[in-house]
Amino acid sequence: MSAADQIHAACHPFEVAVSAETLTDIRRRVENFPWHEMPDDGGWSYGTNLAYMKELCAYWLNEFDWRKQETAINRFSHFTAPVDGIDIHFLHEKGSGPNPMPLLISHGWPGSVVEFMEVVEPLAHPERFGGNVEDAFDVVAPSLPGFGYSGRPPRPYGPRRMAAVLNKLMTEVLGYDHYLAQGGDWGGAISSWLGFDHAPACQAIHINILTMRHAAGPQTDEERDWEVKFERDQILQDGYRTQQATRPQTLSYAMMDSPVGIAAWLVEKFNAWSDTKGDDIESVYSKDEILTNIMVYVTTRTFNTASWIYYGRREEGGRILSDDNRRVEVPTACALFPAEMLAWPPRTYVERLYNVQQWTEMPHGGHFAALEQPVLLVEDIRRFARILRT
Repeated sequence: MSAADQIHAACHPFEVAVSAETLTDIRRRVENFPWHEMPDDGGWSYGTNLAYMKELCAYWLNEFDWRKQETAINRFSHFTAPVDGIDIHFLHEKGSGPNPMPLLISHGWPGSVVEFMEVVEPLAHPERFGGNVEDAFDVVAPSLPGFGYSGRPPRPYGPRRMAAVLNKLMTEVLGYDHYLAQGGDWGGAISSWLGFDHAPACQAIHINILTMRHAAGPQTDEERDWEVKFERDQILQDGYRTQQATRPQTLSYAMMDSPVGIAAWLVEKFNAWSDTKGDDIESVYSKDEILTNIMVYVTTRTFNTASWIYYGRREEGGRILSDDNRRVEVPTACALFPAEMLAWPPRTYVERLYNVQQWTEMPHGGHFAALEQPVLLVEDIRRFARILRT
C-alpha cells in the first residue's frame, strides 16, 4: 500500500447527524427548566442575564432550526482518524490552485469547530472572494480531544499534549511535511506548543491570543505595569478557570443534566469576552450562532471532557513556556484584537517568547476572532503566509 493509500485508509468520512430522540430530549429539558426559581438581578453583574436567557431559550424552542445548522456544518468535508488511541474529528477543505499551504486552525473553550464556518472557504478558496489563488490553504480544523465530535482522551490532556496529537494528525495521518498553525484561546496555546516542540514540521504560527508566560517574568516598568493591570482585570474571570482546573468533574454533574445550564455557562463568556456594544451580545453574534455552538456541547455530551483541558494545563505546569527562558523560534504572527479579555503585554515581552515576524493591532474585535471578525483574521493570516511563501 502506498503512503497516499495509507493516509486515505486512516481517515473515515464523518457527517454530523443528531438523532431525533436527542433533539426531543433537549427540547424537553429546556421547556421544563424552573425559571420561577431564578431571582432576577436585572443585569449581568451576577452572571448570565436572566432576561436574556429566557429570550434565548424561547428562541431555542420556537425558532432555532438545528437541521439547518447541521446542513451548513456538513457542507464541508469532515473526517475522523485515530491518533494516539483517540478518534480525532477534523474538517479538511483542500485549497484551490497548484500549491495550497497546509493550515491547522485550532479552537478553544468555550468554542468549537463551528467557530470557523465563515473563514474556511475564504482561506481555502480566496479567488471566490476577490482574492488571489496563490493565497490558498489546505484548511484542517479539528475538534480538540474531548471536545465536540472528537473522542475523549483517557484522562485530562493539557494544550501541550494536545499539540502532540494534532502534530501527528498533520504529519502522520494527513502526510504534510510542514504546515502553518493558527489559533485563539486554547488554540493559541496549542499553536505555541506546536511551534516550540514540533518544528520544523510546524513551520510557523499565527496567534490571536497570548497565553504563555516567561519564567523570569516582566523585565521593564511597562511590562510590570501590564502584569499588575492584567492580574486586576482577571479577578472576576478566575472563578470558572479555577473550578475547571481543579474540580471539573463536580461541575459536570450539573451541566450534563441541563442544556440551559450549559448555555448560561457559555453565553456569559461570549458576552464578556467579545467586542460588544455594552452588554448586547447580539451586537456581535446572532442567536443562531450562539445556539449552534451551544448545541455542539449539548448534543455530543462533551461539556465534561471539554473542561478537562484546564486541569491538564495545570498538571503540565501552567502558562510558563520554558523554565530556561527559551522561546518559540519559528516565525510568529501576532494579531491583537482590542477587546481580547487576556490583554496583550508590551511587544518587548512577547518578543522574548516568540520570534515575532508580524504584529497587527486590529481596529476592533475580541476573543473569538474567527466568529467576530472573519475578514480581518483571514487577511492577516494570508499576509503572514505570503512572508513564508517567499
